[in-house]
Amino acid sequence: MRSPKTIPATPRSVVSQISQLPDLEMSAIKSLWLKIFHGDVPNHNRQFLERRIAYKLQEIEYRKVDPNLLDRNKRRIESLMQTGKAKTRDPDYRPVAGTVLTREYQDKEYRVIATADGNYNFDGRTFQSLSHIAREITGTRWSGPLFFGLKTRTTKRVSPEKSGLA
Repeated sequence: MRSPKTIPATPRSVVSQISQLPDLEMSAIKSLWLKIFHGDVPNHNRQFLERRIAYKLQEIEYRKVDPNLLDRNKRRIESLMQTGKAKTRDPDYRPVAGTVLTREYQDKEYRVIATADGNYNFDGRTFQSLSHIAREITGTRWSGPLFFGLKTRTTKRVSPEKSGLA
């Protein structure tokens, strides 16, 4: 006689669910599709279904943490469709909560921790932007994401031929 399956007290993590997709039978994959998409299975290509299910599971889980994630991704996709080029980061890019940003400036190392509410902890205080922290460290105005290496300087260099110096 089979022993009854116990229901875990906490739901399995998204990573756990995704890692188990290849081990599921096709009938279980289709059942999971119906459960999370509330619609018929569009085709019977296992790889297609697993990828879409994995994406949807992550979207559901991580949308709880960052409600703007889906909006940012939609804007990036629209931009890609219009221009044919993908931006490396959105202007409103924020590091994941818990990320530690480190910068050495004038032989001293500075550490900043990103928080879940979109702020940053630095030196025991909370700041709303990295630029405020960069100004606190340097005493001058800086782009915080540039100061901490989250984006690169995008200056256009003029070739000698175009500048008339050649």
